[in-house]
Amino acid sequence: MKKITLSALILSTMMAFSACNSTKTEDTKDVAEEQNEAKLDDTALEDDSEFAVAAADGGMMEVQLGELAQTNAASADVKKFGTMMATDHGKAGEELKALAQQKNITLPTALSDDKQKKYDDLAGKKGTDFDKAYITFMVDDHKEDIKEFEEAVNEAKDPDVKTWAQGKLPVLKHHLQMAESIKDAKK
Repeated sequence: MKKITLSALILSTMMAFSACNSTKTEDTKDVAEEQNEAKLDDTALEDDSEFAVAAADGGMMEVQLGELAQTNAASADVKKFGTMMATDHGKAGEELKALAQQKNITLPTALSDDKQKKYDDLAGKKGTDFDKAYITFMVDDHKEDIKEFEEAVNEAKDPDVKTWAQGKLPVLKHHLQMAESIKDAKK
């Protein structure tokens, strides 16, 4: 009997330690997508919610990277661009939060693991190394964003989501143009 009790005690202690040592947190983007699937199941808004979640995640990253550029960049142009990114994407994020609340869409509250990894990579750079990596990333990222927003404009079921995406396209195209001109000037 003592052996069984002792074994049970050891096993429960091991399980408690393994539970306490589990520091893996869930990706807030995945959590938001799961919550939206559960509450928007089989509705036209489910696909639109995926766009909104991705846009929120990307927008948060743009704000944080813009703020990082203000401290890590060497070039005044890159710092100015970072300020514009933080301001413009911050404003767009607030508009998206209001729209999501109206449509009962859950948005992520922190960067996804993927976006956090990209942020961390750039956060490890300073000066001209940061400038080059950040601007190259901004060019590539804005090209991808424009594609995703154009897709939302063409395929979103909810007219408000479609209108929001359409309203952001000129700003994204302007950001791309500016990032490309900074990149070209750095060559």
